[in-house]
Amino acid sequence: MLLPEREEQTAIATYLDRETTKIDKLAEKVEAAIARLQEYRTALITAAVTGKIDIRKAIA
Repeated sequence: MLLPEREEQTAIATYLDRETTKIDKLAEKVEAAIARLQEYRTALITAAVTGKIDIRKAIA
């Protein structure tokens, strides 16, 4: 089995660590956006049910 030189292995590992960190940060941002949207949805439904907003205009 062929293995790359130690320096190349280190460079590959560093690259993968950097890219994995980027992906993890993006995933966190997406999860936070989903949570905010769920909160907004709940607040909107509550406002519609309690009559704080008039949804009849939006439907028409």
